[in-house]
Formats: sequence, structure tokens, C-alpha cells
Amino acid sequence: MKRQLIIPFFLLLFVSLAYAQQEPVDLQMIEKIKDEGLNRSQVMKTAFYLTDVIGPRLSGSAGLKHANEWTRQQLADWQLANATIEPWGEFGRGWDIEKSYAAMTAPYYQPLIASPKAWTPGTNGLVKGKLMLVNAEKEEDFAQYKGQLKDKIILVQTTPDIKTTFEPDARRFTDDRLAEMAGTAASAPSSSGLSPERMAEYRARRAVREKLSQFLMEEGAALVISNGRGMHGTYFTSNGASYAADAPAVLPELEMAAEHYARMLRLLQAQQEVEIETEIKTRFNTDLTGYNVVAEIPGTDKKLKSELVMVGAHLDSWHSATGATDNAAGTAVMMEAMRILKTIGIKPRRTIRIALWGSEEQGLFGSRNYVKNHFGDAQTMKLLPDHVKLSAYYNVDNGTGKIRGVYLQGNEALRSIFQAWLEPFKDMGATTVTIRNTGGTDHQSFDAVGLPGFQFIQDPVDYNTRTHHTNMDTYERLQEEDLKQAAVIVASFVYHTAMRDQKLPRKTMPEAKAAGAN
Repeated sequence: MKRQLIIPFFLLLFVSLAYAQQEPVDLQMIEKIKDEGLNRSQVMKTAFYLTDVIGPRLSGSAGLKHANEWTRQQLADWQLANATIEPWGEFGRGWDIEKSYAAMTAPYYQPLIASPKAWTPGTNGLVKGKLMLVNAEKEEDFAQYKGQLKDKIILVQTTPDIKTTFEPDARRFTDDRLAEMAGTAASAPSSSGLSPERMAEYRARRAVREKLSQFLMEEGAALVISNGRGMHGTYFTSNGASYAADAPAVLPELEMAAEHYARMLRLLQAQQEVEIETEIKTRFNTDLTGYNVVAEIPGTDKKLKSELVMVGAHLDSWHSATGATDNAAGTAVMMEAMRILKTIGIKPRRTIRIALWGSEEQGLFGSRNYVKNHFGDAQTMKLLPDHVKLSAYYNVDNGTGKIRGVYLQGNEALRSIFQAWLEPFKDMGATTVTIRNTGGTDHQSFDAVGLPGFQFIQDPVDYNTRTHHTNMDTYERLQEEDLKQAAVIVASFVYHTAMRDQKLPRKTMPEAKAAGAN
């Protein structure tokens, strides 16, 4: 009995001595964070409200406005200071769906899985008629349809990629894959993941598609139906028009599940008549301003309280589902991390600030403009006084998967620090520190002006195959234990960043960009 008591003591002593030789880690505080975050979590309650209650949160929409108001109030109710909805500049027109109905009525009746493309108009009542196939792979193909499209419902021909799958949609990182990531050299993040050749092909197809849309509009077509990428009833949604205040008019357009699209395509190719009826009502909103939600736990150290540690996630989503994994998950995790820290009564030396971004999906607009307004201009590298005050920004935006580690974003000086902070979470699966960069989300706005901005490594689950930008991105896809784990790790990283004697080390400052460069 006595021996059993001694062993844990020496194990704890060994761990404490190991930490003492590297970055300090407050194990007692981590236990408090774990207790609150794992045993009294509110992360799923927050996620439920953002998805099931508020619903889609497209940029500029009534749903995003509701989300801004609710999250600001929730953060204030948790006793965070300075909870504010902060404008960042002009975004463009908001857009909402008021009604969306589509069915095939001949050769038989079949409800169709489809939704309007974002920022497209409604049909001005019920539209009924025969479906007409338009196959135009190049601009020269338009001529054959001249004068034939007036008031027609158009099916734009593409080739749906539908196949039987023999592997699950969802996966977690294996130990071998994490080890590979840890040993990978730093590289510039890719926003598309496509080779230059594939990107050129994509741009060429997009240019033809844009010209075709203009041609169909000029010819007086009534409605366009297009194939939404995906399968198994899941389709990846997109916008069919610009959100700019002065955007040119376009036709109503439905994006459809591949299986339903392909059935009608086969019928038309076999010279079988297909009839459609549909009614779409959409609404454009007049407030062109974009907003972020911010709140904070004020610092308490006389010398350090003006310095900042930030966490964030984007609050906006696409419109065909409720934006659960993209990115109610990240929003709920970051809100939960702040709730945990406030509830356990920490007294951070630095101020800890949360920001929930708007319009990430259209180009990181919320975070980019926040950085420009508060820290500096990524184009000119003209910096503002608060640039020197930020220690780090942490982001979550890769779905519902649990945290497996962190990307250093090319900052090797942070490796030993982050390794020490991850050590207490090895039993929860978080082990990996990689020098790699990762792109496509809001930490890049901070990195672009030389500020330490980080995205966590997360298990993919079914983010890229099933939920990301799709009509299936719903509450059911959220993994409760993963979100709890993520919130606890984020809270610990934030706490230790706020309590350090020094700010986190920074990389070499980037140079100003040439005029016209992105």
C-alpha cells in the first residue's frame, strides 16, 4: 500500500523536473481547465444554438446578424469584458432564402435535392416547363442555341463524378501520418491544392461558365440548373453571383445533388422529355457593412496587461446547411475556451481576447480587415502601435476533429515551447508539432503582417468528404468528445501564452508587397 503511494509521487516529481528544464507548464492549472472543460462543458449547447436555432450564417445574411447578436450577448453573460459587435468595413449585399422548392413533374413526380446558389435572384413565382439541355464546353458552342432559350429552364451539361465508395468518409490521423507531418520541412501554404496545370484548366472552365451565364441571361432563359460537386445526396454549394452592391443581374440558379442531376441528364440525352416546376424566393439586404464579434478577459499585470493573446474562429457559413463543422465547431470551441478560463477564475497577466470573424468564406475579410485596422497593412507593411503588443493568435477552422497538435507556420523558435505545452495532453491524442504551414483560414491574416498566428492540427473526420461547404454540414456531424478536448487544449495554450514573462518569439517580418500583388 505504501509502495503504491510513493510511485505516483516520484512520477509527478519526474514530470515536474522535466518541465522545469524547458518551458514552464502549470500542471495544477491544467487540471482545473480539464475538470471544467470535460465535466461541465457547454460546447455542444453553444454549437446547438449556432446551428439548429440560428441556422445558416451566410455573409451579410439575417442569420449572421442573429449570430453576431447572440454570441456577443452570450460572451457578455459569461462576464467577459467589452463584448462588442465591431464593424470592419464594407462587405457588400447580404442575401437570404425565403423559399426554395423544386421537383421533376414528368416523366413522373420526384422532389429534387437542390438549393439556390448564393446571391442569385428568385423566380418571381412558380416556374413550370420542359427542361432543355445546353452543352457548351467552349464559347463557340453558344451559337447553336441562339434564339432558342426564351423562358426555358436550362440544364447545363457537365459530367457528374458518381461512384460507389468502399472506404468510410471519415478518418483520423494515424500515428504514422502524424510522424510524417512532424518531420516535414516548412513550405508555403497552398490555397487551392491544385497543380498549376489543373488551376489553369479550372480558370478556363470558369471563364467559359461565366460567359455562358451571361449568354443565357441575354437570351432570356427562365432558370438554370447546375450540378453540385459531390455524391450520396451531398453537394458542395457555392455562389452564383457577386455580393457586390453594384453586381450585374443574373438568372435564378439551382445547385443540385449529383444523383438527381444525373438522372435528368440521362433522360434528356435519351430524348425523353423532362418537366420541372420550381419556386424560389430570395431577399437582398441593404446593410453593406461587415462585422466581427469581440470580447476579452482583461490582463492584471501592471506591465503586461496592455499586451494581447487572441483566439478566433469564423462565424459565417454557407447557406445550404447550418454550418456545423464550418465553422460553428471552431466558434463553439473558442467560446468554450474563454468560458472555461473565466469560470475557473484565472488572472491572466496579458489580456485575452476572442474574435469571431465575419466573411471568412469570401476571402478572410473579417480577420484581414481587423488586422489592418488594429495591427498593420499586409500590402504596405505599415504597422500600427498595437502590432508590438500581440503575443499570439490561435485559430480553429478544420472541422469537428480533435486537436492532434499544432502547425508552427514556419516558426522553428516555437517548437520546444509548443512541445512542452502539448506534453500534458498526450493521453488525449495531441502530440504533434510540425514546422509546416497550413492555409485557407484566418490565422493567415496575422501571419501576413509578421504576427504569430497558428492553426491547430485536427483529425479530418469527414470534413473534406461530407461536410465542408455542403448541404450535410449539420449538428449531427459534430463529435462532442473531440470538441471538448479541443476547447481544453486551446484554453491551456491561451493561459500559458498569457502568463509567460515574454511574448512568443516571432519570425522575420515579411516584406511589403509589390503594387497589384495579392
